[in-house]
Amino acid sequence: MCKKKCQVFSSLKTVCLSGVLMMPVIGVAADSPPDVEWQVGPRTVPVPAGASAMIQKTLAEGGQPSIQARLSEIPSSDEAARALVAKRDKKNSEKAQALAKRMNVKVEEDTIKGVKVFWMTPDEIAPEFQNSLFVQIHGGAYVVGAGMASTPGGIVVANTAKIKAMSIDYRMPPDHPFPAAVDDVVAVYKQLLKKYSHKKIAIGGGSAGGGLSLASVHKMKALGLKTPAAIIAGTPWADLTKTSDSLYTLEGIDRALVTYDGPLAAAAQAYANGHDMKDPLISPVYGDFSDFPPTHLVTGTRDLFLSDTARTHRALRKAGAIADLTVFEGISHGEHLSIFGSPESQEYLAEVAEFLKRYLN
Repeated sequence: MCKKKCQVFSSLKTVCLSGVLMMPVIGVAADSPPDVEWQVGPRTVPVPAGASAMIQKTLAEGGQPSIQARLSEIPSSDEAARALVAKRDKKNSEKAQALAKRMNVKVEEDTIKGVKVFWMTPDEIAPEFQNSLFVQIHGGAYVVGAGMASTPGGIVVANTAKIKAMSIDYRMPPDHPFPAAVDDVVAVYKQLLKKYSHKKIAIGGGSAGGGLSLASVHKMKALGLKTPAAIIAGTPWADLTKTSDSLYTLEGIDRALVTYDGPLAAAAQAYANGHDMKDPLISPVYGDFSDFPPTHLVTGTRDLFLSDTARTHRALRKAGAIADLTVFEGISHGEHLSIFGSPESQEYLAEVAEFLKRYLN
């Protein structure tokens, strides 16, 4: 008999050795997980001592995210959704304009094959990037980030890596669900190949932008196109289904996304528009990663997409692709950039610059 108390799960027998709960190994196929759920009671989650002082301060002052508050944010209609998105895009566009001015990055609007794009040119381009281009694919759960609001990620990379960048303002739901976004990215990329060598083009973005970058490369491969030289996949939304482990284990801990249920699930449904969400062009983690370009991935220990990122990294490595993975302590979704100026963001941007130098030359 155990000296220390062991919790017994109703549908499993447990073995207690030296007071430690040991879970039995269950021989079940990977596509048929056992119908067992762990009930995890109230927990105390302290500010992570291993994170930088800036991250610790931000967490301490930010307060605990509310799952209920996030669930209440689902728009009641397409009209309400459009109004909310327009309001956010306007605010983020103003921030992007201020960011470009502060970072001395010239932003110019253009159209390529009917798709709106934004060219971003830093005041100085590094010698090794004279004929190179970083193609920025914005995030925003496939529903937010239109217009100038699509540019911040590209502005930051252009400034810090000293490389010319472009943001693709791809079409989004509710008017333009899948496959419009993939089609737009591939259409622009085809035109870029007329001016740039594929060996001098990198593609990437964060969240939905990271997922769309990966999905677009799947499409490029299927079309027989020469793929970009490198991918920057920042905490990619690589699986739009509610499958990944961290969607459950980090619910209510990720300060940015908070929960899959609510606006995120609604965005996934709006984007897929009835298509199978496990289609690799929607959820790229289910695709064939053979012959994929070198890929840099980043996530954090409090990121709801931690598992999406880890699963993508393993899929790339199993296929023989080069894949670098950075995991920051205490970081929620996208905070490797959104908490700008933190040691973590500085390390990340330095890594991205070195990654681009390595694979665009």
